[in-house]
Amino acid sequence: MVPLSTFCIFLSIFFPSLSLALPINLPQRTDSITSFELPIQRQRAVRSGTTLKRGIYSGNTGLGDFLDLFYTVSITIGQTVTAVNIDTGSSDLWVVSDACKTSICKSTDMPAYPSASIKPAGGSVKLLYGDSSTGTHASGPVALDTGVIAGLSMAQQPFAAISDTNNTSVMQGANGIFGLGFPSGSQVQSAVINAKFNTPPTTDDFVRGTASDGPLLSRLAMSGSLEQPMFAVMLQRDIIDVSGKNGALTIGKLPDGIDNSSLTWVPVRLYKPEDGGLIPPTFAPNETYPLRWEVPIDGVILDGQRLPTSKFSGSGSTISALLDTGNSLIRGPQDVVDSILRKVSSAFAADSNAEPTFPCSLPHDLAFQIGGKTFPVDPRDFMSQKASGDSSTCVANNIVGTDPPESGALFSWSFGDPFFKSNLVAFYYGNLTHPSVDPPRIGFLSMVPDNANSIVQDDIAQAQANGGNFESTSQAAPTSVASPVVLSPTSISTPTITTTTTTTTSSLPLLRL
Repeated sequence: MVPLSTFCIFLSIFFPSLSLALPINLPQRTDSITSFELPIQRQRAVRSGTTLKRGIYSGNTGLGDFLDLFYTVSITIGQTVTAVNIDTGSSDLWVVSDACKTSICKSTDMPAYPSASIKPAGGSVKLLYGDSSTGTHASGPVALDTGVIAGLSMAQQPFAAISDTNNTSVMQGANGIFGLGFPSGSQVQSAVINAKFNTPPTTDDFVRGTASDGPLLSRLAMSGSLEQPMFAVMLQRDIIDVSGKNGALTIGKLPDGIDNSSLTWVPVRLYKPEDGGLIPPTFAPNETYPLRWEVPIDGVILDGQRLPTSKFSGSGSTISALLDTGNSLIRGPQDVVDSILRKVSSAFAADSNAEPTFPCSLPHDLAFQIGGKTFPVDPRDFMSQKASGDSSTCVANNIVGTDPPESGALFSWSFGDPFFKSNLVAFYYGNLTHPSVDPPRIGFLSMVPDNANSIVQDDIAQAQANGGNFESTSQAAPTSVASPVVLSPTSISTPTITTTTTTTTSSLPLLRL
């Protein structure tokens, strides 16, 4: 789920002397991007102050799912155990407090954070989500409390205690959003830094402050205590065919049984200030920082045929995609999306206002070329049942058009939950203060079986035997009962950099400290 305000909007909030264009969000052009071979190994030692300690910790937790629309994870903030939507498309953690009285807040059955427990961190935020046609908001004071996710605990964690929202993440077993994006997109962090340092004139305090005041996963990544500064997401499927696999958020390493050599790794797009990105700090003036979990894509393929490039892909030679678990759909350039719908649906081809229906028995293969390899969307994740009791007519409503690229939001595509149900995606932060030392990247592993189309035929037969209805279920996010591992922020030292490292090598090992 992408904030409507720029991911570096904090620069205009607490650096008023700077002039930045404010992007609009949501979900990208084509260069062939060579994949990297990135061996992930346990970090030998991690420097914290003047001592060395082992980076040995990791965590894993299952996910809740409401009809493949909302994926949730259990989180503890202070004494409140609740569930929040996992969102790689935004950077801020927020939960509804008991001060929120909107109809949306009243619709959740999850515990609200007690406003009497709020320890102010300074300032408040108004977070905007969606694209130009689906915008929502969430606002409230910024507070501090201990945050625990997947058994990993971080004290003095900034978050927003929301007192007003119309965001639909506050329903169906959830009580807020867990943003897993980069610090440069965090308005919560900017509010804390602004209060601490009285509107600093540079980004120095913001970049250094990530370890102590940044998003929860960014702080965990910078703590030096994780096996690797990364996390991975795999979503379960609970409609059309309940897949049997368990969705999970894995922090600090790849999931058990997944070998790094099987993933295709590609670099995360870096944003220059003129593109709406973070202005570099004075202690690292030549650095360029990531803004979103966004990667180049080589092309779009439907039923084995490569589709033409969109005329709405913006300037430049790179088409990119945002990886966004907070988006329940796949969003792309309107002209390419219309082309896909015309090819799969004769009804849509005849009338662009008609629903893009097609026979369920004729599944379609949508795929994206990334890092020189093809990553398909399972046909079960491309289709939806048009009407209850009808297992013969499906509709392609999991792919829609969205806003064209603009400053601060250069991507043309947003890969939402249908993509994550079909692919394991690993997110590697690298070095958050000096990205050139250890660049961020994303790894992909297709989980679509070779016989996916045959499985669809089996699903249709089962639906026919079930009154014409496909399988569907929902599940709550599991609650952890184990005692959390308490991690502490690492003091940040500034490495000496004499040359700028690029991401054009064929072998780029993870940084070992």
